[in-house]
Amino acid sequence: MPPRAKKRSKAGYMISAVAELYKLHPQTLRLYERVGLLKPSRSQGNTRLYTEQDLERLDVILTLARDMGVNLAGIEIILNMREKMVEMEQQMTEFARVVQEELGRMASGALQRPPRNAIVPARPRAPR
Repeated sequence: MPPRAKKRSKAGYMISAVAELYKLHPQTLRLYERVGLLKPSRSQGNTRLYTEQDLERLDVILTLARDMGVNLAGIEIILNMREKMVEMEQQMTEFARVVQEELGRMASGALQRPPRNAIVPARPRAPR
């Protein structure tokens, strides 16, 4: 039987290193995970591994909690709204790109041929 390929996990920081880095008790990080604010990956041994993206999210959580006095429920709402705003921004960027392409296509097509289903028939103008 061939050996199974090991799953490659993202490099990450263990809970003790993150707690020390951010001057938190590890139970605080576990609480944030329990209420859904953080979702660290797990190693094969079930150890929590925090990625750079998790640490960026933790920075936001701590800013809201420590500096602004927002409670955990408020933090959850704010983080969800931020994610939705990013998604909407991506959708709007894609929509603007599609509209620009369509306008460009229509403009180049309008120069080539007059519309066939216009209410008033269009005749090409004579060059001046």
